[in-house]
Amino acid sequence: MSVLAKAGGWSRSAAARAVIPCLWRGKYFCSGKEPVENNPVTPMLRHLLYKIKSTGPITVAEYMKEVLTNPAKGYYVYRDMLGEQGDFITSPEISQIFGELLGIWFISEWMATGKSASFQLVELGPGRGTLTGDILRVFSQLGSVLKNCDMSVHLVEVSQKLSEIQARTLTEEQFPLERSAGSPVYMKGITKSGIPVSWYRDLQDVPKGYSFYLAHEFFDVLPVHKFQKTPQGWREVFIDIDPQVSDKLRFVLAPCATPAEVFIQHDETRDHVEVCPEAGVIIQELAQRIALTGGAVLIADYGHDGTKTDTFRGFCGHKLHDVLIAPGTADLTADVDFSYLRRMAQGRVASLGPIKQQAFLKNMGIDVRLKVLLDKSAEPSLRQQLLQGYDMLMNPKKMGERFNFFALLPHQRLHGRGHQMNARQSESSPSPVAGFCELAWQ
Repeated sequence: MSVLAKAGGWSRSAAARAVIPCLWRGKYFCSGKEPVENNPVTPMLRHLLYKIKSTGPITVAEYMKEVLTNPAKGYYVYRDMLGEQGDFITSPEISQIFGELLGIWFISEWMATGKSASFQLVELGPGRGTLTGDILRVFSQLGSVLKNCDMSVHLVEVSQKLSEIQARTLTEEQFPLERSAGSPVYMKGITKSGIPVSWYRDLQDVPKGYSFYLAHEFFDVLPVHKFQKTPQGWREVFIDIDPQVSDKLRFVLAPCATPAEVFIQHDETRDHVEVCPEAGVIIQELAQRIALTGGAVLIADYGHDGTKTDTFRGFCGHKLHDVLIAPGTADLTADVDFSYLRRMAQGRVASLGPIKQQAFLKNMGIDVRLKVLLDKSAEPSLRQQLLQGYDMLMNPKKMGERFNFFALLPHQRLHGRGHQMNARQSESSPSPVAGFCELAWQ
C-alpha cells in the first residue's frame, strides 16, 4: 500500500452532522489500480457507502468486521469459502497428515502434564471441521492411550453455513443434532467416534476446565487497526468514499490521534503498524484459562514477530484481491503479530515460538508419517496426492515458511511441577514440548 497523493475528504460531527461539515485532511492510500468497471456495487458496498455517508469515514477494523461478519451480508456468515471451489485453501484441506500431527501434539502434551482424567478440545474458527476430524481420528487410533480419559469437543463458530458443514463432517447421523438458536450453546451432537461436541458463537461461553485450544488461521481474520507514522505523529488509516467516484472507496489518514493509538508501543520503530485489540482480548482470556485450569493453546497462522508493516490483503478465487473492491465477495486478512500476542498474555503463561511450519511439522515427524502412508498406498494417484500435499505444507516457497506455530502453556509446564503430575514426574525435569523441538515419546 503506497501513499499516492494529497486528497481532501469530509467527515461530519456526530452531534451536528447535518449542518457542520468538517474537512477530512490527509494523504490517502490507493488500494489498487482496478478500473471503475471492475468494481461492482455489491450489497455490502451499498451498506458501507450508506454507513460512511451517515457517520463519516470508518476504521479498517470496522471495515473488516462489517465485510466479514455482518449478520446480514458478511462474507463468513453464509458462505463456504474453503477448498478448491472457494477463495482459499487451508492446510487441513491439503493433507490429512497435518491434522494427524496436531492430534499427536495434543496427546503428547496431555501425557507430559500427567494424563488428566478429562480434557476439552476447543477449536476457534473450525472451517469445515476437517482439522478437528483428523485430530479425532488420531484420538480413536490411540484409544488404548486415551481409554480412561473423558473427552469433549467444543467449536467456536459464528458462521451458520460453516457450522452446518462441520456437523456433517463430524457427527453421526443416527444421533440427531440438538439445536437452540438463542442459547450460548446453539448446537450439540455426538461425533462419529462417540465424543460429545458443542457449538458456540463466543469463546466466553465455552466451559472452563483443563483444555487444549486450537486456532488455525483464526487470528489473521480478526479486525486490525492500521497506523501510519507522519511528521505529526501516528495517524490511523480510515476508509472513506472517493470524492471523484461516488461508489468507490479509498484510504485516508485521520487528521489527529485516535483512541486505538494506545495499542502502539512507545518504542515502535516501524513507520506503519497493524494492531488487533480483539486478538489481545482473546489471548488474555485463553491465558487466564490455562493458567488456572491447565492445558495449552496452539496457534498456527500467517504471521511475524513484530517486524512486518502493511499486510492487509484480500483473497478471491485463490488470488490476491483488492481489499476495497467488491467488498463481501473476498476474504480479508492481515498477518498475525505474534509479539503482540506474547505481550497480551501479560506473563500469566509461558509462550513458545513463533516457529516456521516446516520446522514444526518436521519436529513432529511428518517425514516418518509420510513414509508410512506411502508404503500403505498402492494407487499411484493417491501416492501423488500425498507427495503434493507434503510439498505444499513443507516447501519454503509455499506454506513451509509462510505459516508459523505459536503456543501458550502454563509456566509450570516448562519449569516442572506440571498440572496433576505424579510424584515421580515432578522430581524430574519437564519433557520438551513437541513441535518446538523434536517429538519424543515417554
